[in-house]
Amino acid sequence: MDWLYLVLAGIFEVGWPVGIKLAQTGYHKPTFIAFSVICLSASGWLLWLAQKTIAIGTAYAVWTGIGAAGTFLIGLFFFNDPNSLLRWAGIALIIGGVTLLKLGST
Repeated sequence: MDWLYLVLAGIFEVGWPVGIKLAQTGYHKPTFIAFSVICLSASGWLLWLAQKTIAIGTAYAVWTGIGAAGTFLIGLFFFNDPNSLLRWAGIALIIGGVTLLKLGST
């Protein structure tokens, strides 16, 4: 169950920067700021639950890795962020590093 908490925490970790980006558009600014605060709070709470049994270094790396990769993909597909091979390589390195931390902690 703790790994489910951690994955959900990572998904909510994607939500708050997306909410902040949407708040910059000028439309429904308070709504998107509130969305960001809710996502940030849910992410932190779920991370706290996950860390009860998952090592802090592994949990933090997985949490931020999901957040970084997810935010990268959202930016790429919905906000017209730059798309280059080097950016994809960077995300691949993050995912590879998180995978190694997970494999090393079992």
